[in-house]
Formats: sequence, structure tokens, C-alpha cells
Amino acid sequence: MRYEVDFLVIGSGIAGLSYALKVAPYGKVCILCKGDAAEGSTRYAQGGIAAVMYDSDSFDKHIEDTLVAGDGICDREVVEMTIREAPDRIRELVQYGVNFDKSRAGDRFDLHREGGHSEFRILHHKDNTGEEIERGLLEAARNHPNIEIKDHQFAIDIITQHHLGQRVTKHTPDIECYGVYALDCRTNVIDTYLAKVTLLATGGMGNVYTTTTTPIISTGDGVAMVHRARGVLSDLEFMQFHPTSLYNPAEKPAFLITEAMRGAGAVLKDFKGNEFMQKYDSRLSLAPRDIVARAIDNEMKIAGVDHLYLDARHIGKQELINGFPTIYAKCLELGINITKDMIPIRPAAHYQCGGIKVNRSGETSIHHLYAAGECSCTGLHGGNRLASNSLLEAVVYAHNAAQSSLERVKSREICHAVPDWNAEGMVLNEEMVLITQTKRELQELMWNYVGIVRSDLRLQRAFDRLNLIFRETEDLYNRSVLTEELSELRNLIACAYLIIKMARARRENVGLHYSIDLVHKK
Repeated sequence: MRYEVDFLVIGSGIAGLSYALKVAPYGKVCILCKGDAAEGSTRYAQGGIAAVMYDSDSFDKHIEDTLVAGDGICDREVVEMTIREAPDRIRELVQYGVNFDKSRAGDRFDLHREGGHSEFRILHHKDNTGEEIERGLLEAARNHPNIEIKDHQFAIDIITQHHLGQRVTKHTPDIECYGVYALDCRTNVIDTYLAKVTLLATGGMGNVYTTTTTPIISTGDGVAMVHRARGVLSDLEFMQFHPTSLYNPAEKPAFLITEAMRGAGAVLKDFKGNEFMQKYDSRLSLAPRDIVARAIDNEMKIAGVDHLYLDARHIGKQELINGFPTIYAKCLELGINITKDMIPIRPAAHYQCGGIKVNRSGETSIHHLYAAGECSCTGLHGGNRLASNSLLEAVVYAHNAAQSSLERVKSREICHAVPDWNAEGMVLNEEMVLITQTKRELQELMWNYVGIVRSDLRLQRAFDRLNLIFRETEDLYNRSVLTEELSELRNLIACAYLIIKMARARRENVGLHYSIDLVHKK
């Protein structure tokens, strides 16, 4: 089937939905969702969204905290723009029906504090903020007459001049996006979606690693598509590992223990029940995530254990239950009473700070293609994302991209010369074990060699083994009918390659990139 719209959105998290709601009054919008519309990283965001809302805080403080966390390589202009826009974007979320917790008097937002923040500035809804934001935005989008939401549609490739028979390389000027090819996961038919403007809001790539807090659909699809389309990518060596995921090997994705719990007073302890963060940073358990994650990783390796602990027992029982009801209930399911027991934790791949390079309007290097949210690289995060800046970045850049798109769409026509997907001569691959085993090998390879701590030797070994995995998978792709599983595997391989390539090129320890063979940047 062929579909034509004014605005095509790939992804239904905070970035995709915010953008769709802003452009919908001006044209027909179609949102393609890889799974169910509510499934994605946004709903798993527990902590909240950072913004300066009251005079007790200041933009300058939030800017400085962001720059410090980013280890000096943030784009300062982007940081200032994003943080100064924050209050307006928060008010818009409230207008869309999102509920943030208020003080007992009900006249102010109740604010949390998280690692790396000098002030209490995290707006939240209990400990399931992302779920509440997703609920509010999705409800508003479903009620808008110009927005169509299509579940279980897997975007396969960005359509460019390449699909018109032209040779496209990374040096080709003026690459254009005409839409995407998307696999209908219910029928296994690949449809053609043509649009005047396309937004990628495809989320992260956490599933390139064995242990991750991200949903199973986070396989770097947007980044991989832009890579194949010869677009510009940046900073993919900066994968953020959340220090505290709930240790439960049987569960995927790993359940997140929000940083706000440490902000409320919970402390990290080793396997013997002793505090250890004083050995690594004066900010102790509230140090930025990269420092805390490396500290936990080191303590685990020294002791030869597979998890450590987060101790919240000294926090008031009612404060824990009321402030962190989701975490309390989840742990209780596993026989852990967080008011009496320490919580077993370990780091997990959590957030990709790099991605598709965009300007301040959310425009990629490919004309008429925008990106927002975790799949993008704006310059806000630098070497390491400050906690709760991700939802903020997504909503700010969705707004900016929408404003720019409204200008672009006025002068753009649908390209009708685009051919439909050609699956002639392909055969159905019946050996799923080839895909599942390769995926497992890839994830273990990345976890062991390209994880929290790296080395030149580990990166070289990862690159050599990945080359073999790539060749085997491309051979399978060239002779098989395309399935969701095969496409995901190809995307994960592309993302792994890009992470390794950029990690090898980064010759200093900065932010989330740490190698035992390098020194910290001056």
C-alpha cells in the first residue's frame, strides 16, 4: 500500500507525540509505532523532567549543572536555549493534560532533586512520570482529528534519491527524504509512506547491550536508518549506564531504580553493607551517573560479585511508600521490602547521549528529515546527560522541529516517483536461531568489550568480531524476506559498529567514554 501525508512521525514517545500535536492543526499527520502506541522509553522514565520553575532556583544554576555533567563538551548555546525554554514547555504539557505532583497546599509543583543537580528542580508524577506524560499526550493525540496513529508498523528505511536509482554517498550534497518504507508487522507487507516532512523519534539503542533499562523495541532503528541513508551522526561513544537497575537476571528490560531515590537520601553500599562512594567522589551517592556507574562496576569487579546494594531503610516508611510506590510494589513482588531490606542493584545501559546530528531546529543533514528525543544528538548532553534532562530535551526539540516543519511543508510536494519496496526473489528464513543467537553474541560482545570501562584491545576485538557478525547477517538479509527480527538485528549491528568506531576515534577519557589506555581530557 501507498500512503501520503503532510507530516510523518516515526515513534510515539514524548518527542513524537509533542511534535504531532503541534503540527496537526496545519495538515494530515501519521504516527507510525513499532509496537503498541504506549510502548517506548518515555513510559519507563521514572524520575521526571528538569526545569527551573521558581525563584529559589535559576537558569544559570541549571545551565552550570548541565555543563558540568557534560564534562565540558556540551554546546553552551544549545544548553542555554533548552533550559530557558523549559518553563514554557512544562506549561504546555500541563495544558495537554499531564499531571505533575503538587505540594500539600496545591499551589506549587513538588520538586525532587537528582544526582548532579544543585537544586530541587525535578517535576514528577510519583515515580512514574514518563507513564503519566505518555498517557496525557497519547490521549490528546488520539482525540485530534488530523492525527492517525498506526500500531505495529516498523520503519525499515528512509526513502532518498538512492531509491530513485541515484548513487548516494556521505559526500552527496542535498540528500532528500521522501518518507519511509515500513513493515506492517501483522501482515509482513512492506508499505510505502510518502510525506512532505518526516520526524524520527525512534528512541535509543539500549538493546545493543545485554543488560538495559530500555524496552525491547529500543534497537537504534532511527540511527541505523540515517546511517544507511548517509546522514550525519555524532557522539555515539557516549552510552550512559544507569548506576541502579534492580538486579533480577530473569527480567528484561531491567527495572529502573530512579535516581530520585538517592536524591531522597538512599545510599550505595557494597556487598558487605559498607558505603564506598567516598573513595570516588565528594558528592558521594549523588555524583553524576558516569562516576557512580564506574564506581559500582569497579567495586563489583574487586569483590567478584554481580550486584551491590542501594540502602533506603533509613528513609521514613511512609515517605518511601508514598514517594516511590512503583518501586516499592515491584521490589515487594520479588520478596524485597525496601523499608527493611537493601535493594540489589547493578548498572544497566540506559541512555544514548549521541545520535542523529541535528541543528537547533531539529533538522538533520538530510533535507526535510527531522529528529528529536533520544535518537538525536543536539549538543545538550555533551559527554554525559544530566539526570531528567532527556524528557526536557525531547519536548523542547519537538517544539522547535514543529515550528521549522511548518515553514518547510509550505513549499514541499510529495514525490510520486518513489517505487514500492521490491521483495522479488526473496525466501522466508525459517531458521530463527540464526537471528537469536547472533543477537545474543552481539549483546555480550558489546557488554564485555564496549561497556562502562573500555580499552584499545577490547575495542579492537569487538570490531574484529563484529565484522564477522555483519557479513553473516548481510548474507542472510540479501536472500531472505525481511522480518522485524532480522531488521532489528541489522540495526543493532549498525549501532554497535558506530559506537565502536566513535569510541576508537575518541582519544581522551571524557564523560561516559572511559578507557584504561587513555587519560582524562585537560
